[in-house]
Amino acid sequence: MSYLEILEHIFQSFPVYHRVGSSAYKEGLENIEQLAEMAEHPEKKLQAIHIAGSNGKGSVAHLLASYFQELGCKTGLFTSPHLIDFRERIKINGKMISEQKIIDFIEKYQKKLSKIEPSFFEMTTILAFDYFVNEEVDIAIIETGLGGRLDATNILSPTLSVITNISLEHTKTLGNTFAKIAFEKAGIIKMNTPVVIGEFHPETFPIFEEVAKQKKAPLFLSEEYHGDLQFGGHYQQKNIGTFLKCMEVIGASSNKTESRKQKVERINNLHKSVQSASSVCLQNAIKNLYTNTGFMGRWQIISEKPFTICDVAHNPAGIKLVMKQLQELSYHHLHIIIGFANDKDVDEIIPLLPQEAIYYACQAQIERAMAAEELFQKLKSANLSVQKMLNIYQAHKQATYNAQDNDLIFIGGSFFVVGELLKNIENSE
Repeated sequence: MSYLEILEHIFQSFPVYHRVGSSAYKEGLENIEQLAEMAEHPEKKLQAIHIAGSNGKGSVAHLLASYFQELGCKTGLFTSPHLIDFRERIKINGKMISEQKIIDFIEKYQKKLSKIEPSFFEMTTILAFDYFVNEEVDIAIIETGLGGRLDATNILSPTLSVITNISLEHTKTLGNTFAKIAFEKAGIIKMNTPVVIGEFHPETFPIFEEVAKQKKAPLFLSEEYHGDLQFGGHYQQKNIGTFLKCMEVIGASSNKTESRKQKVERINNLHKSVQSASSVCLQNAIKNLYTNTGFMGRWQIISEKPFTICDVAHNPAGIKLVMKQLQELSYHHLHIIIGFANDKDVDEIIPLLPQEAIYYACQAQIERAMAAEELFQKLKSANLSVQKMLNIYQAHKQATYNAQDNDLIFIGGSFFVVGELLKNIENSE
């Protein structure tokens, strides 16, 4: 089969959470354990950093990947969801997995995959692990998909676990309190393995402390960074702080915290590399973040005139930070193109939106998207100036037409809104 045929097969054969929502979520590790056995347990052969969290895990993952690339390590990066191309999810040194590698994997295991009936994310996870092992990466940066305890990626035994922060999202799946969600995220904490917590919260930190104590896992709390290292919006300072704490912990660790003898030599070499790295390496990791990793969709500048920014913030905590950042900029009029998934608590998000902006309510072309009409009515009921648009392309076209050179356009609310925008821009170039 061709790559396009394989891709169509993947999307049709495996339930995709980002398209249909919780009906595609498969609770438990039984499927991924069968897939791991099918692929001869690549998870046991990886040296990895495992990252969970409600916001910021993608940014921290890309920062870590960029850093290890600057160290000269062959670095695997597994993230989700993708914005434009499915292959964005699986990269080595910033280069996406080849179409042929995906074809080879699916054709090799097609019968077993059909028998196991995994979800899309489970299949993608084992594809990534298998690819990283076959390509002999030095380190793999692995981002969870949803939650942590029962996430498909949680078959890993990582060198370091990271939990960026907690907010109330995916409550139908993970629980409806900070404590319940924290418990699910804390599931990535492993025996004798250090864990970095990206943000203190009085309802979640005691959960992390208790689980870390049970697992004899050294626990570290990062602090928001207030130095000269910067990228994207100011809200990224929290993620830089988490990233720097990860580097500190890895550099200070030793094989005394590791029980997996077969990995001691490789892990020691990693520790030595981090310990000897200069501040220039840290600076270059951030300076070269976009070229090293292909990082997209976070405070990404699309155009200078009118100044146009997109960001994938999609829950109340993320939206609050981005809106604060927006209002620190200078502009005449603010135009906001916005759309959400239908499982988001939009009623909680709307009060965070600036009253003076001009809104363009739209929906991404996925089953999970909130209907533009529903969003339009919610924004209108909040006395916001809003237009209903057919799709993201029309919304962007209309906002660009309406905006003057000294206006600001922002696009966000969903990975899928931003992804469709970026894809439209790429196709038009």
